[in-house]
Amino acid sequence: MCNDTLTGQLYDEDVQVGMTIPTLEKRPDLQQLVMYASASEDYHEIHYDQDFARKQGFPKPIVQGALKSGFLAQLITDWVGDGGRLWKLEIQYRKPDFHGEPMYCMGKVISKYVDGDHYLVECDVWIENSSGEKTVFGTAIVGIPPKTS
Repeated sequence: MCNDTLTGQLYDEDVQVGMTIPTLEKRPDLQQLVMYASASEDYHEIHYDQDFARKQGFPKPIVQGALKSGFLAQLITDWVGDGGRLWKLEIQYRKPDFHGEPMYCMGKVISKYVDGDHYLVECDVWIENSSGEKTVFGTAIVGIPPKTS
């Protein structure tokens, strides 16, 4: 049920329906939001300007949705290891997350199946804030190698 201790690789045989993916905690600071704004060319003030965010009714600048998707992609790719592959990630944003506050990226295996030569795992993924509210929902499909060929 855990990654191979020598390679950091998760194998198909290690995965069971219902198992949880180890939580990835993120706490993006304002500098990370500014850097991401530059990289993604999303310069909307809501992501880095405290006064602007407050005028819009938010306590702090909000984390970019695409950055939250990236965090969930990291959750999955860290879990499966270098031999795994993220095939599909679908995300729905439900509530804002704010800079400097903890975000908990989480997931759970909901199915396993084989498609040709590919061993695939479908997972529910989500982000929770420090109050336990789910702010992002999604699904991921990942390919994981078998230990035996």
